[in-house]
Amino acid sequence: MIDERAVIHETAEIADNVTIGPYAIIGENTKIGEGCNISAHAVIGKNAIIGKNNRIFQFASVGEEPIDRTFHGEFSQLILGDNNIIRECVTIHGGTAKEDGITRVGNNNLIMNYVHIGHDCRVGNNVTLVNNAALAGHVHVDDFATIGINSGIHQFCRIGSYAFIAHMALITQDVPPYLMVTASPTTSPCGINVEGLKRAGFSSQDIRQIREAYKIIYRQGLRLVEAIEKLKIMQQETPAIERFITLLESSKRGIIR
Repeated sequence: MIDERAVIHETAEIADNVTIGPYAIIGENTKIGEGCNISAHAVIGKNAIIGKNNRIFQFASVGEEPIDRTFHGEFSQLILGDNNIIRECVTIHGGTAKEDGITRVGNNNLIMNYVHIGHDCRVGNNVTLVNNAALAGHVHVDDFATIGINSGIHQFCRIGSYAFIAHMALITQDVPPYLMVTASPTTSPCGINVEGLKRAGFSSQDIRQIREAYKIIYRQGLRLVEAIEKLKIMQQETPAIERFITLLESSKRGIIR
């Protein structure tokens, strides 16, 4: 059902079985997939592509122009996957010409109240962003990561798969996969996300090996290149270690210590 008080641009494409509440705004050239529920007063900016079965709650603003002093009306777009929950007052901005102009958010994500996802971000699948978490521009968040309440992620940082960032953390470097990061007394790694890995179906053997990999990186005083060589040996028996290697080798900001 589309409320007659909704404001929908004539070029927008709305699929079947979509609900749009009163005073919601759907922008120019935007596409809304089947089964979406867009609440009252939500705003979806121009060029956005919204997948299927997304719930976008009241006063959320997704796909609007990026907050960037160098932006002057170039192509900007948000691509949102399927089955996401976007709660009240969330902001997700389109991309900039500094990359390909596109911000991408995957599938099955829970994005809670007042979360901000900046321009050119890449958010994977099954990610949880808790209230007031803020991703600056160009941040990458890999699958199954959790970012806690009031946490901030610096531009160009990457959060690895299954990482758990505690509340009020300030992340200024990359976080390897599987890690837990605390904010007290200072932001620092504090082990691996054991409970999250158990819930995700990781075997006891895999978890033991991931814990050993953590010790290699953080407890043996090795240079990063030396740690990576040890991890490559472990990877032969435990494929899950590959996620560590991939992030460590590609990191541009360095990893959290």
